Amino acid sequence: MLRINAAITIPESELTFSFVRADGPGGQHVNKTATAVQLRFDARHSPSLPDDVRQRLMGLAGRRMTAEGILVIDARSQRSQKQNREEALDRLKKLILAAATPPRPRRPTRPTKASRQRRLENKRHQARLKRSRQAVRDMD
Repeated sequence: MLRINAAITIPESELTFSFVRADGPGGQHVNKTATAVQLRFDARHSPSLPDDVRQRLMGLAGRRMTAEGILVIDARSQRSQKQNREEALDRLKKLILAAATPPRPRRPTRPTKASRQRRLENKRHQARLKRSRQAVRDMD
C-alpha cells in the first residue's frame, strides 16, 4: 500500500514493476543484472484517484503518460534494484502529491497608476526615437 496523503492511498496491485538492464556506470555488474526499474500505473482507470487529481496528474505527467493513460516512471540511477524501486515509488508519490494540491485561483489585478504612466512614457520615447530616424523633408 502506497500512502500518498490522508485521502489517497494506492494498493500495490495497481502498480506494475518490470526490471531491465540499466546503462551507465557499474562495470560488469550493470551488464549482468537487471537493476533498472520501470514502474507502470494505470492512472486513467485507477479507482484510488479522485477525478480532479486524475485530470491534473494527466496534465502534469506530460510524455511519461501513454495514450492509454498509463503513467510510466523509469528509475535507473542507483546500482541496486531495491534502491531504484524505492526511487520510482518516491517519484510517483511526489507526482501524485503535486496533482493533489489544487491550483490557487487567480485573483485578477489591475496595473498601478505609476506602471501605466511608465508604459505611456516609454511609448512616447519610442515614438520620438522613430521620428528622429526619418528622413528630413525639404520645405521648398
